[in-house]
Amino acid sequence: MAKARVQFICQNCGAAHQRWAGKCDSCGEWNTLVEEGTSGGIGSGPGSLKSARKGRAVTLTSLDGDIEDAPRIVSGIGELDRATGGGFVRGSALLIGGDPGIGKSTLLTQAAAALAARGHRVVYVSGEEAVAQIRLRAQRLGVASTPVELAAETNVEDILATIADGKRPDLVIIDSIQTLWTDLADSAPGTVTQVRAASQAMIRYAKSTGAAVVLVGHVTKEGQIAGPRVVEHMVDGVLYFEGEGGHHFRILRTVKNRFGPTDEIGVFEMSDKGLREVANPSELFLGERHSKAPGAAVFAAIEGTRPVLVEIQALVAASSLGTPRRAVVGWDSSRLSMILAVLEAHCGVRFGQHDVYLNVAGGYRISEPAADLAVASALVSSLTGIALPADCVYFGEISLSGAVRPVAHAQQRLKEAEKLGFGRAVLPSGSGELAGGIGAGSFQPTALADLVARIAGSRRSRAEETD
Repeated sequence: MAKARVQFICQNCGAAHQRWAGKCDSCGEWNTLVEEGTSGGIGSGPGSLKSARKGRAVTLTSLDGDIEDAPRIVSGIGELDRATGGGFVRGSALLIGGDPGIGKSTLLTQAAAALAARGHRVVYVSGEEAVAQIRLRAQRLGVASTPVELAAETNVEDILATIADGKRPDLVIIDSIQTLWTDLADSAPGTVTQVRAASQAMIRYAKSTGAAVVLVGHVTKEGQIAGPRVVEHMVDGVLYFEGEGGHHFRILRTVKNRFGPTDEIGVFEMSDKGLREVANPSELFLGERHSKAPGAAVFAAIEGTRPVLVEIQALVAASSLGTPRRAVVGWDSSRLSMILAVLEAHCGVRFGQHDVYLNVAGGYRISEPAADLAVASALVSSLTGIALPADCVYFGEISLSGAVRPVAHAQQRLKEAEKLGFGRAVLPSGSGELAGGIGAGSFQPTALADLVARIAGSRRSRAEETD
């Protein structure tokens, strides 16, 4: 009889090693390698392979068959339905991650209550809280009277046996996947083996029965969902619930969705009565704007299919240090270094003796390069002390040659800005036909130097008007 092969699996990153070591070569963590057999751990299916069964033939079909539409379960919470692409898809598995205390359980409790009120069977299984604690949250949210079925259990086999009793549930919420354990694995709950095996079991249940399953995942200190990254590949959608501790709003961001667009966001406001939808996030991010202060520019961003207007603030101050400071909040620090280099090399604007601080107002995070033009305008405005026009929005990508390059969805950005009362825009040339009143007041520079000259020229024109 062949001896069973043994591997050592890192419980932090899931990497497999042939022999034990004190330190994992992949993630660098110490004392995380655990001995596991290849017959029932990472790299194999659940259970033991003592007796291999004969394969079963499956039915093959063609590409030109009828398409079965995947019906969605609409929760009625508009921002949640937007982030999921129109509602929960039957038979799908969704993974939601976020920092502790950010509001994941609150959001799912409200979603479960909304679906139960519409006549759907919803099962909420918690491995972290007792039933009484969930009831206290439901009373605080004002949804205690909805027919949501609760359970406090961590064993996967017991959970599957419970929800299989009676009518098939439309939605199953597992809070959280790191607390589950299965009889098929011998390791402790929260380890790589248990998380993967439990996820496989719940996803298999969703695909075989047509019930939608939502898994809640903890995040690491780097902001990634804890456990093996293979779980993110197994599920149909991955959503991150983001928010800063000092701000009262939360952002539900879609990073993977097999049934809808990615990079979609839903915006919520946290209150003592739970999460409230924010239908127009642009007004939220521009609510406390000081229009006459230099160093502030309004950027027209796109998140998925939604245009969002946010304020970018820059502060350029003389530095007494040999190496001036460069501090960024809500944007890429490497991108800021590139914009500063382009301004110095092609526009003659010197920042070598100045500290530069950049902030995206409201704790919002920007990832698209279309913010280059707004950042450059805010930097030049702060350095010169010239306030930018209060009714102007900025967007466009800046290349290393100093050219301003077009970006996608220009018409959507302009339409959102015009809806909020903005009458002018600075955008790249070649952005298409500009319709409406904001198009008539637009400025389309081909190079960044043209925009810098326009900002500097506004000081001379104001001085002439004063004289």
